[in-house]
Amino acid sequence: MRIVFLGDSITDCDRNREDTKSLGNGFVKILANKLLPIYPDTDIELINKGISGNEVCDLLARVQRDVIDLQPDAAVIMIGVNNTLHKFKYGKELNLKQFESDLTELLTRIKEAGIVIIFLEPFLLPAPDKLRMRKLFNEELKIIDTVAPKLCDEFVAYDEMFNGLAESIPYTEYSADGVHPTHRGSRLIADTAIKAIRKHLL
Repeated sequence: MRIVFLGDSITDCDRNREDTKSLGNGFVKILANKLLPIYPDTDIELINKGISGNEVCDLLARVQRDVIDLQPDAAVIMIGVNNTLHKFKYGKELNLKQFESDLTELLTRIKEAGIVIIFLEPFLLPAPDKLRMRKLFNEELKIIDTVAPKLCDEFVAYDEMFNGLAESIPYTEYSADGVHPTHRGSRLIADTAIKAIRKHLL
């Protein structure tokens, strides 16, 4: 079974772009280390196609090459937080209607290729410099939380999970900057994503 991971820096996590077997140092690698020993007699290939800085439109632009052409059995996608971050960091406009259109087309193209889609919801933790982003991110999440569950085979919600934990534990345990997960945060992503993936292992 071939599984492609598509996303931004949270998926990428310093993977070696010259090595197709490089899984980076984040949740994809942790997930692989947990998943593969469970199925020692199953041929499972994990491919990391995360690219730091990507937005939904970037995934759409490369979905044919980096997902469909690879003919995977499943695609694990986490994307969306940069669409909000880049608005505040670079002044890049976030057109929510275009965002919804791009996300819908991205997921539809993968689905029509007969690929199982496991969508991992993006999240934003309450770092002081991220608080002003929350309102816009919530608007984006409304779109994601409406579109993705309809088109995907599995939808794993992280924003409420992480923010709920941050009510009793410092958010820095899971992400120092509110966006990029610590090792503990990456473990949590891997532990929950693996449950969704296992439902579809051939």
